[in-house]
Amino acid sequence: MFAITRDRIEVAALEESLRSGSDGAVVIFTGKVREQAEDGRDVVALEYEAHEGMALAQFARIADDVRALHGDVQIAIVHRIGTLPVGEVAVMVAVAAPHRRQAFDACSLAVDRLKSTAPIWKKERYADGTERWRENP
Repeated sequence: MFAITRDRIEVAALEESLRSGSDGAVVIFTGKVREQAEDGRDVVALEYEAHEGMALAQFARIADDVRALHGDVQIAIVHRIGTLPVGEVAVMVAVAAPHRRQAFDACSLAVDRLKSTAPIWKKERYADGTERWRENP
């Protein structure tokens, strides 16, 4: 399951989409809007934009890359777009695998690849009224 959405991300639905009798572990990463930027400024919201078609294709490539390294794992990636206040979930990556270590390692790799390769952009909005687009790592 890969999606770009303006709607709230439902953790239970995402996990349910990965249900399989052969998987003994599900690892879910949720990325939330923090109240403080890396430079210490107070954040009131983040604004996300994406090239949706390219992002969904990149999610599929990420899943293929992760499977090539970590075997038969199921992967779901959902990212929100629009303006999100502090505390909202912006992204979820879930991985189901036969074993715990495999699920953790695959999820970590998927999150790293998502952050560095997906065509999704983030603008921080600060309490002082200023804002700034952030570069992906």
